[in-house]
Amino acid sequence: MSDKKTALVTGANKGLGYEIAAGLGARDHRVVVGARDRVKGEAAAEKLRAAGVEAFAVPLDVTSDSSVARAAELIGDRAGRLDVLVNNAGISGETGPGWTQDPTTLDLEVVRAVVDTNVYGVIRVTNALLPLLRRSPSPRVVNISSSVGSITWQADPAVNVGPIMAAYSPTKSYLNALTVHYARQLAGTGILVNAACPGLVATDFTGFQGRPVGDAAATPIRLATLPDGGPSGSFFNDEGVVPW
Repeated sequence: MSDKKTALVTGANKGLGYEIAAGLGARDHRVVVGARDRVKGEAAAEKLRAAGVEAFAVPLDVTSDSSVARAAELIGDRAGRLDVLVNNAGISGETGPGWTQDPTTLDLEVVRAVVDTNVYGVIRVTNALLPLLRRSPSPRVVNISSSVGSITWQADPAVNVGPIMAAYSPTKSYLNALTVHYARQLAGTGILVNAACPGLVATDFTGFQGRPVGDAAATPIRLATLPDGGPSGSFFNDEGVVPW
């Protein structure tokens, strides 16, 4: 096996995930495209290969223990270790007009589904891949969060943090807290764990409203390629540290 760094990006068959994968590939990483849909994942990996990136796809449903375990096994067999994990896969859940999720009328099944993907999915994937990350000399974990997960900004009426999304936004707050606890637990191991806010990104997730996906991928890519001794347990956007 080569010494080229290997990066897994979940939800990488399109949108922000694909752009992060492409950016890491351009920085000479071997890219693993994690995608629920095998056909779409293979198509994305083929597109990356056509652009000169070493890439392969693994079927990966972050809500399934067996799918995640199998993906970890496949990555271990193909690459031997994992140097970068980008937990990008996420869902917003059903919304009302203007993307709202009214906390007073929330459907708990919607909440459960969003938590299962955005929170449990990150724990499930990260823990399954930790043995491979520990084999890397400079492992990095990046959790794709959002400014709507900043309780500081959400509670400040002077800050425009978008609509009330009482199912989605708290999952990003939870993810931010998890980022801190992973960083604390893994302190001294060389594994750097950070959260990235890409901003409002023009993908199908947002109805193609927001900034170009290439710009949005910059902070996740920077955190995925931090030098040894870089920050861990922090939350960043393009401008710097985002308040919790």
